[in-house]
Amino acid sequence: MRKLVGYTALTLSILMLSACSDVEEVAEGTQEDPIKIIAAHNQTSAENPYQDGLLKFKEVAEEESDGRIEVEVHAGTIGTEEPVLIEKLVVGAADVVVVSPGFMTATGIDEFDFFALHYLFDSYEHWEQVIDGEVGNEISELVNEKSENDFQVLGYWSAGARHYYGKQPVESIDDLSGTSIRTQGADVVVDFWQQAGAIPTSLAWGEMYQALQQDVVDSSENAYPYFVQSNHHSTANGRYISETAHDYTTRLLLTNGNRFEEYDEDIQEVLQKAADASVEAERQSVKDQDAEYKQNAIDDGAEVNSVDTEELEEIARPIQDDFAEEFGMEELLEEVRNQGD
Repeated sequence: MRKLVGYTALTLSILMLSACSDVEEVAEGTQEDPIKIIAAHNQTSAENPYQDGLLKFKEVAEEESDGRIEVEVHAGTIGTEEPVLIEKLVVGAADVVVVSPGFMTATGIDEFDFFALHYLFDSYEHWEQVIDGEVGNEISELVNEKSENDFQVLGYWSAGARHYYGKQPVESIDDLSGTSIRTQGADVVVDFWQQAGAIPTSLAWGEMYQALQQDVVDSSENAYPYFVQSNHHSTANGRYISETAHDYTTRLLLTNGNRFEEYDEDIQEVLQKAADASVEAERQSVKDQDAEYKQNAIDDGAEVNSVDTEELEEIARPIQDDFAEEFGMEELLEEVRNQGD
């Protein structure tokens, strides 16, 4: 990470001709280049909570390192799809990325889907208690071990509570029958929507506005800040928002553990401190924006209805059980449930 800044030709000539040049003169002509950190997420809006989180990461990392660290934040500019960000992290084209558990299964670590299970949490407070406790620590260690240190969790972010939005409101499970819905590609997510009667499909997030506008899909699901900032609520197939709260979402702030360990210990400490600050900033941004963008959607003419989720929760529970049994995570699942209401 360090290199000597090149001397001018005149300086080099003087040094070569002067055998009595002392070490201090040479040292005065050197300096340390800052450590360049590429931090990226897949959202393109400058108002997004992800952007708030990474800007806080940048602020703290640069201030606490006295300029030894320089952070470059990318909002969708090096990839709007999470698998692309993961690839860049692995090959070294990015140093810190924000990704969802559902997309991480493509790396061969199926246990990531634990946090993609629907109705795993019954409130944001429940999610936060679990993620900041022993379960979060265990998952973090599992990720590191299974990836052979390719992935190290620096912190857990939130993406809010995900809700259904589509061409018609959902008031009972029957309203989902035959409805095409854009979802994340995790097996447990696809399984849930199929059992609910919907037809899940995978589309790039950047294609979703046109897909809803042109009737390619009937519906989608996400948290208020993300789909309202993308104007999905203004399309014909996005104006009815049904508050299913089927997923209190977890996002992973990841680095490459092998490269991270190459930094001096004090640099590692600064980066972790910056990550901790980003967690706090991003979560607060999600909370603030959730209410703000719900109101924005209503003001723009979207219609919001509450949903009795009992039938949906009944579908989710055996999917949770089967997943936990398959991957030996029964104790973790039980611990999550015990911490709920």
